[in-house]
Amino acid sequence: MAEVLPAERDLRRVIGDGEAVPDGEVEGLEERDLLELYRSMVLLRTYDERSVVFHSQGRIGTYAIFWNHEAMQAGSVYALKREDWIFPSYRESAIGLLRGMPVSTVLSWWRGHPSGWWNPLDYNVASICVPIATHVPHAAGLAWGKKLRGERACAIAYFGDGATSEGAFHEGANFAGVMRAPLVLFCNNNQWAISTPLSAQTAADTLADKAAGYGIPGVRVDGCDVLAVFEATRDAVARARAGDGPTLIEAVSYRVAPHATADDPSAYIDLERVEEEKERECLGRYEAYLRRMGVLNDELAESTRAEATVALREGIAAAEAEPPADPALLFEHAYVAPPESFQSDLAELRRILGE
Repeated sequence: MAEVLPAERDLRRVIGDGEAVPDGEVEGLEERDLLELYRSMVLLRTYDERSVVFHSQGRIGTYAIFWNHEAMQAGSVYALKREDWIFPSYRESAIGLLRGMPVSTVLSWWRGHPSGWWNPLDYNVASICVPIATHVPHAAGLAWGKKLRGERACAIAYFGDGATSEGAFHEGANFAGVMRAPLVLFCNNNQWAISTPLSAQTAADTLADKAAGYGIPGVRVDGCDVLAVFEATRDAVARARAGDGPTLIEAVSYRVAPHATADDPSAYIDLERVEEEKERECLGRYEAYLRRMGVLNDELAESTRAEATVALREGIAAAEAEPPADPALLFEHAYVAPPESFQSDLAELRRILGE
């Protein structure tokens, strides 16, 4: 059961520090569940670290780093059922891996290759949203549609703290609240909207406080505690399925990596704070917890990391084995009646590409 830390504005947590702060447990989670969460986090961490390397080698384009966000993603997805829908932002680009999406598909998305797009119905994972918060109304609409059909499925929308300052977030959250849509609004509050600190974008004491304006509950949870994230999401999902409407979850962490590979945060971020937070990163905390519980040993940890490494190695090989995309795809389906200039434009593009 998650405990509340009053000194941290009602921040819920389960995992202690092995010393002064005691460990808790989550009712209903067995050893196999704890290990499955661990495998998910290791897979996401391996994907993220390898993607940064692939970018530096010029093998993928600009990449949005999610190091230390793995607990939020793995914990929340594990609380869902297969029929529930996931609406990711760019920071959750690899979340489809937790639904069985091939590694090569996500890597191809970052490479700008057509094989990096998927049919959302195959995984109940919507397309990755790059514009800030524009997918929140989409998630609210799908959730409302499920309710109208009498289905038990719900939806979860992921977004950063900066998204809560956008009109699309307000519209989606307000609509979901009014319609009592079965939606989980999951805010990964890493306290930076690129270079804008949280204090410069809202006067609210917490982002969870914004929920009151939509007549829905707001919950704050330690975003680096995978078990607390799971428990909070499970509660929100149960509420949604019961017909009680949406919940806003504010998962609090601190961004310890650049916003993206094109960002240099040294000009604005607190480097000492970054080093302190790296010592408390989510995967290391959870691994230490599992060892204290007697669930994880060196052999299992090593084999889990090896499996993830192989999956990434095979995934990048498959992505890079895709044949080059036909440049004509840039012109197709853009207009019902394509302008005549498209033919000459395509011919010029092929000339430039040496085709």
